[in-house]
Amino acid sequence: MNQATAINPSAEHARSYYNASANAMVQHPTLTSDLEADVCVIGGGFTGVNTAIELAQRGLSVILLEGRRIGWGASGRNGGQLIRGIGHDVSGFARYVGDEGVRYLERAGIESVEVVGNRIREHGIECDLRWGFCELANTPAQFAAFQTEQETLNAQGYAHATRLVRPEDMRQVVNSGVYAGGLVDMGSGHLHPLNLVLGEARVAESLGVRIFEQSPVLEIIHGNTVQVRCAGGSVRAGSLVLACNAHLEDLEPRLSGKVLPAGSYIIATEPLSAQAAAELIPQNLALCDQKVGLDYYRLSADRRLLFGGACHYSGRDPADIAAYMCPKMLKVFPQLANLRIDYQWGGRIGITANRFPQVGRLSQYPNVFYAQGYSGHGLNVTHWTARLLAEAIHAGHSQGLDVFSAVPHMTFPGGRALRTPLLALGMLWHRLREVLG
Repeated sequence: MNQATAINPSAEHARSYYNASANAMVQHPTLTSDLEADVCVIGGGFTGVNTAIELAQRGLSVILLEGRRIGWGASGRNGGQLIRGIGHDVSGFARYVGDEGVRYLERAGIESVEVVGNRIREHGIECDLRWGFCELANTPAQFAAFQTEQETLNAQGYAHATRLVRPEDMRQVVNSGVYAGGLVDMGSGHLHPLNLVLGEARVAESLGVRIFEQSPVLEIIHGNTVQVRCAGGSVRAGSLVLACNAHLEDLEPRLSGKVLPAGSYIIATEPLSAQAAAELIPQNLALCDQKVGLDYYRLSADRRLLFGGACHYSGRDPADIAAYMCPKMLKVFPQLANLRIDYQWGGRIGITANRFPQVGRLSQYPNVFYAQGYSGHGLNVTHWTARLLAEAIHAGHSQGLDVFSAVPHMTFPGGRALRTPLLALGMLWHRLREVLG
């Protein structure tokens, strides 16, 4: 198979399919003076941009600082799957949030998708939004769990159509023989993530948000007024939002130690013919399986197969992403062996120990708020947590923020030097159990 681009470690966007097909890419200025605002947001991904929107809609002045480009991180590189849910089963957190808190989290997992859809519709953001998603069972036990999941959704009054797909009918949704069934959900879907965050940045600017790119933060000076210092200037603000996720690094060690950056990778094929695309994924759904190192894939608007996954915990990216990912794709679609790979790229997602997002404010500095650690489920949850952060900053309190904050989060052991290899060993154990079980 032919190969093309690799990870671009510079401050510009990764050389991905998304970058190549992006709508008008606006170059925002670098911070070169000392400014003031009600709120300073650090991070130009979905969390930061949407928090800025929500704050500006509430009448607050906002300055957003991005160390590279808007959407440079996971927000502009991810699989583009807009899927209901906070992530893993939230019922396990009942001991922290109670039964009512669990019901809130279940509602949030559904309503957060609606927040994204409403934002796209309200502002006319062109990002190839397409409704329809199928969970893929790798085992009969997983398919049985889908039946329970569908029953639960029906009992909750889920407003969108769902449909169980039996093993013998799976080629109605995906032309592969490796799955033990599926659950179609028409309330989830897929889109072009970079075009979404770029469109949302334009919305933020239209509301008066001042955006600065190529302005990495060097220092935060805490106090009743927070001072955020960059190389060319600084921002003084009453409140600060840390929206850096997997790229927080040493800016706030009390938070960075609770999130492990993990690599995830995507390849994009050459465009398929209309007939070949319809044969491969007949209903143009987003698809995702249930493995520990899951596969997720979909068709782009120009009928490329975007195939992603791996979730690499070693801290080292593959030297050749296409060579690393193609065997995974061909296991699902052996009929694509002669297809050209036009793009290959990777990026970092923020993984938490309990796979639940971390949202709240620093206990030492109550005017510093944060949201991070979406564990691969960030497209919808970022938009929900942005609303909670804005509520708390504007009104002084957010009941939803209290629910999220009630879930405790451990710091990964071993410090910077050991936490990545320790987690890699742990994930290897889970994958061995998956293979042997």
